[in-house]
Amino acid sequence: MSKLNPLNYMPSTISQSRDDRQTIHLPTERETSSIPRGDTEANWEYPSPQQMYNAMLRKGYDDTPEDAVESMVAVHNFLNEGAWGEIVNWERRFSRGLGTGWQACRRGEDGFAKEADRIASARDVAAPKLLRFQGRPNEMTPKARILDFVGRMYPAKYGCQPPFDRHDWYVQRRTVDGQTKEVRYVIDYYSAPPEPTGEPVFYLDVRPAVDNPTAAVERMMRWGCDVWYRASGGKVRETASS
Repeated sequence: MSKLNPLNYMPSTISQSRDDRQTIHLPTERETSSIPRGDTEANWEYPSPQQMYNAMLRKGYDDTPEDAVESMVAVHNFLNEGAWGEIVNWERRFSRGLGTGWQACRRGEDGFAKEADRIASARDVAAPKLLRFQGRPNEMTPKARILDFVGRMYPAKYGCQPPFDRHDWYVQRRTVDGQTKEVRYVIDYYSAPPEPTGEPVFYLDVRPAVDNPTAAVERMMRWGCDVWYRASGGKVRETASS
């Protein structure tokens, strides 16, 4: 039996060999992600379609349509790239400390887009890296449980399907004084009604886990400042003065 890789809590090796039950050829090429690894100078690699198919068979999903596996891999890779992009946005705000985070958040999400380059040039830090990750599809996050409860209570206004997956990603944050810090991010994956063209739609809820007071402040600061700035008319005043 394969040992688990401590970096992703999956078998250390996933076979690239064609399964005896397989009827079509699946590619074995792996795509390199844009996500830097924490243990090397390389980036993480996504599984090949053949590896994805073998992994699903290992988990008992024997009815997986073989001709859909390549599309599944493409969606998997797309969602992970989106998740990393959201993590990078959090790190751009808070890796330089809560003071700089406040400057980044005080004018809401739109304001940060205008301030990002100035903040980055003022206090440069190394880009974050992904140390390890873990899929936890059967464990809902506290936030997901609350949203699910509210949706059941008020289905007409807040009803939605619970997340179809959950990941915990452990990220290496480099601070302005050169120190490193491990930050856990939680990611809830939601599906939504497809586009009129039939294309699937997904939503990701990415945020630092509340493992310490700093993470709680970061979450309150980012979301609270955005809500306050818009509710207090900050965006309207800024538009009027420009």
